[in-house]
Amino acid sequence: MKKILLLLYVICISFAATAQKAKPFKVLALYENGGHHVAYSKRAKIWLDSMAVKSGFTINYLQNTDSIDEALLSQYQLFIQLDYAPYAWAPKASAAFQKYINQGRGGWIGFHHATLLGEFDGYPMWDWFSQFMGGIRWKDYIATFASGKVIIEDRQHPVMKDVPASFLLQQEEWYTYNKSPRPNVHVLARVNESSYQPKQTKVTMGDHPVVWTNEHYKARNIYIFMGHSPSLFDNRAYTRLFTNAIFWAAGR
Repeated sequence: MKKILLLLYVICISFAATAQKAKPFKVLALYENGGHHVAYSKRAKIWLDSMAVKSGFTINYLQNTDSIDEALLSQYQLFIQLDYAPYAWAPKASAAFQKYINQGRGGWIGFHHATLLGEFDGYPMWDWFSQFMGGIRWKDYIATFASGKVIIEDRQHPVMKDVPASFLLQQEEWYTYNKSPRPNVHVLARVNESSYQPKQTKVTMGDHPVVWTNEHYKARNIYIFMGHSPSLFDNRAYTRLFTNAIFWAAGR
């Protein structure tokens, strides 16, 4: 009887793996082509390309928004804003992206610079994107970097599967905003500001969410603040979170 049950288990696992491979999906990743976050983006590309081969999805990359329109986005089930700010987008790109999210045409994962919301480099704040991120505006950041402990708040959410209840990140800029996005989003994780090393007394928020999803939009979406250092890809908790986010946001 045990042998039969074991055989059935193996068959079920094989069937599930085959079913997943039978449902390939396409990912579009947008990343910056300059600045001091390039090292993170380069490491992320290596990691994503490896993940794509192992998991059966395909991924394409862009370094600007010039070619983004509705026709292009219709080809992709997931849009990753890898480390790209929400300003200086081509008008047709921003309009197409808003439809993509508002109408649930695909999923979205944003990292780090996606909450660089305000007036930068002569560009106005993208008000729609600010609301998408919970009605926030960028305020400050820890320019000299600090380590910090991330605390998971919703351990039942699919993106937190097999992610430890808390984990330490060795180097991050830790943005602050004009207010917490919590009233407008579903917070999945926060950073414990008292864990910062070196200690911080000025660049703090009190309630400091770092991973959240905005359930007021049709698209599956998740924002993961952490995305500065390439060493993040040596952190198993971070790569588990990133992996889970890909398949959840893509509806897989």
